[in-house]
Amino acid sequence: MAETLVLPAFNPVSAAPATTDFGIWNGHRIPDDRTAWHPLVRRFYEYWHNVAPPGRLPGREHIVPEEIVPLLSRLWILDVFRNPLRFRYRLVGTAITRSLRRELTGQWLDEAQPESVRNVDLRDRYRFILETGQATWRRGPTLRDRDPNHRLVENCLAPLATDGETVDKIIAHLRRQRPRALKFIAPGRRRV
Repeated sequence: MAETLVLPAFNPVSAAPATTDFGIWNGHRIPDDRTAWHPLVRRFYEYWHNVAPPGRLPGREHIVPEEIVPLLSRLWILDVFRNPLRFRYRLVGTAITRSLRRELTGQWLDEAQPESVRNVDLRDRYRFILETGQATWRRGPTLRDRDPNHRLVENCLAPLATDGETVDKIIAHLRRQRPRALKFIAPGRRRV
């Protein structure tokens, strides 16, 4: 019989257990003020939070695609498998597929993107989500150089649990951004 990781009742503001080391994700909390977030990333997080039953994590059955149409092309879902811990892409939005220039739906994360599982910060992030039942948010450089026009990413990863407690999927929304070209004008010179 496979072991499952059972989480305490969902509490969106609880901190990670102090005895667990999640690397850079130790003590991570979603900020109360999300006005600096990309509007669609914020909408994704708020939707996930609002569909959760009281005191529980939402499950896939709570996500209604028709309610989040503007988010779908940049949404992905990973199925969580345990013993050994692995992730398989259940769904990958069309904008992500286009950026990657290949389809990931149905593929194992460690086979499709081995650099993702070798990255300790990303592994710690997945463990944080699985063990705490909390969403994570990040804005910063991409992990891969697949598209030279998109070097910055903003994303939110959130847990789903069919039973409301045991995380069995991770759902995410991401936005890739082109770095803004910095224009430097030497002192005393005019832009031509």
